[in-house]
Amino acid sequence: MSGPRWLVQELTLALILAVHTGVLMVTGGTATLSGQQPTSAGVLSEHEIAALDSMTPQQQAELLVERSINHFVGATTQIERRADNWRGKITLTPRLNNLVKTAINSNDLTVRAVALEVDIASRNLDKSSSTLDRLEPLAREGQQDVRVNALWELGLLGNRGIEPDRAARILLESIRDEDINVRYWAVEGLAYLGTDDIIDPLLEIFRYDPSPLVRERAACGLAQSGMLTEKQRLAAVPKLLEYADDYGLEPETRAWVFQALRDITGQSLRQDPVAWRQWFNAAGAK
Repeated sequence: MSGPRWLVQELTLALILAVHTGVLMVTGGTATLSGQQPTSAGVLSEHEIAALDSMTPQQQAELLVERSINHFVGATTQIERRADNWRGKITLTPRLNNLVKTAINSNDLTVRAVALEVDIASRNLDKSSSTLDRLEPLAREGQQDVRVNALWELGLLGNRGIEPDRAARILLESIRDEDINVRYWAVEGLAYLGTDDIIDPLLEIFRYDPSPLVRERAACGLAQSGMLTEKQRLAAVPKLLEYADDYGLEPETRAWVFQALRDITGQSLRQDPVAWRQWFNAAGAK
């Protein structure tokens, strides 16, 4: 490395401090940690679009999911056009699986939808009512692994517009199953179905399910995971405020109530129902 040793040490120390404080200013061409700094226009290039047809479906999916995660304009449109043709031709290899996991946790619902489309294609699911005909009996009885896969797939298909009311009805039949794993995946299916009428059932599960694992999953579905919009999540806040007032709740569950409130609203209030109620009343008055 060129340059005096003291300068190298000083720059290294400054970089470490910047990383820990989250503030690294732009000087000349130096990267920054203080705010988003685009590297380009963030548009899927004409070269990449032209090259897609020469790629295998697997390569197309990997490239386009990666570009979608990074918010390249045009990437999600390309997935929408191509995903049905990928059905049965792509698999969730370690690379694609990691990309899908990242996409499904994006703060952008459009990117999350990309993950669902890729998962549906990798599972070779035809987006039709006949697929629900096949999945319905599988979701209701049989081996656990078959049931949970069917519950997940019902949520995916319902979210993509395939008989969402029917998918919800089948999923709701499983939320009181004796098998914890079945209930867990019924909750996941509901969260990814993402319709208005699943909010109240998730709130009820969060409050009353006997399993902490299932209660936590319902809380996550309401707060951050799944396909609910910000507006839908905010609709759960009044009931969560009621739960916050309930000192009879199991302590861990009550802590999850406040975490859900923080995740939904972006507020960092203490674990105090009075403070949250005051904030809610003030926010409603604005």
